[in-house]
Amino acid sequence: MKVVAQGTFDIIHPGHVHYLSDAADMGDELHVIIARRENVGHKEKPVLSNEQRRDVVAALDVVDHARIGHESDIFAPIEDIDPDIIALGYDQHHDADGIQAELDNRGIDCTVERASPRDPQYEDELLSTGDIIDRIIDQRC
Repeated sequence: MKVVAQGTFDIIHPGHVHYLSDAADMGDELHVIIARRENVGHKEKPVLSNEQRRDVVAALDVVDHARIGHESDIFAPIEDIDPDIIALGYDQHHDADGIQAELDNRGIDCTVERASPRDPQYEDELLSTGDIIDRIIDQRC
């Protein structure tokens, strides 16, 4: 079974590793779509380039294939991959029902599932790229 996970993956942290590991456990083959910097509008744009973020994600053992998303149609790579499952991060902003409706509309036969959350394992562990950037600014500026 093919699984698709997607995200910005700006600065890889334990929350990303948990999400991708959880997604990989949902099937046999994990494809990861990295959001294009120019398409990110729901939060701050990534600091790192599209290619660098793709290369770092591709280096993770649980990832079989990593690619940069389409310029304008977020469902185009999904049509190309033809997955059985789309795995959303537990806290991603995406509307699972809306995604499922668009998949059905496009004739893509797959289900949408949410990955499990990961709690911090120790007091100062950061599981958010924004929090990591904030700490860097606080401690280095």
